[in-house]
Amino acid sequence: MNASRRQALKTLAAALSAPAALPALAGTGPVRLGMIEALSGAFANTGEAVFRNLLWAVERVNQRGGLKLPQGNRPLQLERYDSKGQPEEALAALRSAIDDGCHFVAQGNSSAIAAALVDAIGKHNEREPGKRVLFLNYSAVDPALTNERCSYWHFRFDAHADMRMAALMEVLRDDRAVRSAYLIGQDYSFGQSVLREARRQLGVQRPDVQIVGDELHPLGRIKDFAPYATKIKASGANAVLTGNWGNDLTLLVKAARDVGFDGKFYTFYGNALGAPAAIGDAGIGRVIAVADWLPNLPTASSEGFYQSFRQRFPRPQDDYVHMRMQLMVEALAQAIERAGSTQATPVAAQLERATVALAGQQGAMRAADHQFQQNLVVGVMDRQGAPGVRFDVEGSGYGFRVVRVVAARDAELPTTCRMQRPA
Repeated sequence: MNASRRQALKTLAAALSAPAALPALAGTGPVRLGMIEALSGAFANTGEAVFRNLLWAVERVNQRGGLKLPQGNRPLQLERYDSKGQPEEALAALRSAIDDGCHFVAQGNSSAIAAALVDAIGKHNEREPGKRVLFLNYSAVDPALTNERCSYWHFRFDAHADMRMAALMEVLRDDRAVRSAYLIGQDYSFGQSVLREARRQLGVQRPDVQIVGDELHPLGRIKDFAPYATKIKASGANAVLTGNWGNDLTLLVKAARDVGFDGKFYTFYGNALGAPAAIGDAGIGRVIAVADWLPNLPTASSEGFYQSFRQRFPRPQDDYVHMRMQLMVEALAQAIERAGSTQATPVAAQLERATVALAGQQGAMRAADHQFQQNLVVGVMDRQGAPGVRFDVEGSGYGFRVVRVVAARDAELPTTCRMQRPA
């Protein structure tokens, strides 16, 4: 690496990674963003990973002076609310966030919870137009949320499940070693939609692949996946397709390794939160993951972005950065400043036309259904130090080499949303 490139990376890392104290601003107090997420229970690690990402994004906004509003600059403040991974608790957290003055709430690690929040926020906004709230969704990817259940008050910044599956299929389509597949997922709206779309897209892209297993399991309640792994191995499958996330993915791949399954895993979330370390060398060349961004994307700006996150959160177990969450907060800040207001209705009007960029990555909100459009990447697991794998995941010694970049225009899918806008 030449000296000028090294200096550029250092400058970018310094700008992105420094923790920012809230500046003394002239506005009327902080603008509150309420994060509603599982911070206890089986998926607490996923909630804490989200918190670190959103905290880093909020710090960046405040580091540059906060939100620029007509009455003066105001800091953005992140508030935490524990949903315990349950819809009822999430609805209670939403009430608390509204009572605390949050005009914006963020959630993502459960499409079932997201659906409950969409409904509750719609009713609240109709009942109390003076206290309207916007819902920013960073990872609840049930396609229904921007199709038949779309809402003017909901904005999704992750690619939905059908978009992710289509990106995975671009790789599986050319993988002639896969002749049979086992489909397994979590038994709720998202997991069901993943398996449904996997069946459909296999039929279109690889009709020669035999589906030798197709099952759902309870969400977050299986402690021992050995019986599932045994069935997968006995089926003779060459590949597993799954949308599992959190411990449901980590425990599944670990069990598959323990029973000696030597097929491939085509996953939505196999690139972090313990999965690479759990599967070890057995995953090299066999675990495939789709994401909006991966640390080993071969660009200087992407490299600097990742290094700056690691400087901010240096512990290996904290290594799970999401580009889409950074773009989400940037889009919110942009919309608030363009609206000149923190009220939900004018901010929504700006957010549905947001176009944002950071560290070489960019995306735009589609107004028709409030589905963010961005590039998707597919990576395959390999040992750190192998060609294309400069960075590992969570100190595991394994990372993901980018094998396919799907441009936003190619990742985009049509919508059935009939958006009902406020009068």
